[in-house]
Amino acid sequence: MIHLGGITSDFFDRFPNFKELIITNIKGSISEDEGLLYFDGRQEDFDKLNLIVAKLIEMESDKGYIERSDVIHLISKLLNEEARGKDANVYYLPKKILKPRTEGQERYVEALNSSDIAISIGPAGTGKTFIAVAKALSELLKKNVSRIILTRPAVEAGERLGFLPGDFKEKIDPYLRPLYDALYDLADKERIDKLIRDGIIEIAPLAYMRGRTLSNAYLILDEAQNTTSMQMKMFLTRLGMRSKAIITGDVTQIDLSITAKSGLVELEQIVKQIEGISFVYLGSEDVVRHALVKEIINAYSDFSKR
Repeated sequence: MIHLGGITSDFFDRFPNFKELIITNIKGSISEDEGLLYFDGRQEDFDKLNLIVAKLIEMESDKGYIERSDVIHLISKLLNEEARGKDANVYYLPKKILKPRTEGQERYVEALNSSDIAISIGPAGTGKTFIAVAKALSELLKKNVSRIILTRPAVEAGERLGFLPGDFKEKIDPYLRPLYDALYDLADKERIDKLIRDGIIEIAPLAYMRGRTLSNAYLILDEAQNTTSMQMKMFLTRLGMRSKAIITGDVTQIDLSITAKSGLVELEQIVKQIEGISFVYLGSEDVVRHALVKEIINAYSDFSKR
């Protein structure tokens, strides 16, 4: 047990959620005794903690306050290089430090790190899209790719885009909104908007991919259960040199016409034996939304089997 010299218990009052972030990102624990704080862990982790604390105190002195985003950014900056070498399953983004939270997510992240094409299939709330966007953005910020392409098939969940007001972009933007939301959760909106304006991040319906070769890029196909067989083939054959792709979908939420076969359902039968392509299956045990979401997914699954 090592005493955190000069740091009293009100330290955590000034730095919201700092204790949680430290426990998550540095091996060890922090305890309090008679108003003083102690660290239980290895010396090297204690040294990291002291460095972070010193920087935060300096930041508080300069700014007069500290926000959670400041704490995340600082930990990311100080630990990023070392963590990349030690744990490739941690993504350090400007607004979040992302780690897999379930065994399924762990397998998913490992597949992203080891495969040129990774396919994640599972129910809502399992982090399929969010982790995919985090991986792509992480690779972009590390300059391992030069751009990100995020796409979805323009199939409406029981609605008709043609009856919505506005031009095509205004009609389609709400359907692509979850991709924007994921990006804005991971980095400042101003930074993301500039990357979009500069064409470094592109968010577009799947039909816009036809006829293109996308090199040195990270491609993400979301809601892939709503692709047809030909659309899936078209997307996969857009992959250029030094590019990687992530495909996500939920085969229980197919919005295609009853006569159309899902390209995602068919995909496993066609490409599963190809080296460099990984399939990861997530289940209700990997849901990280409200606790009721897991129960709802299980209830629908049970009902469909009757």
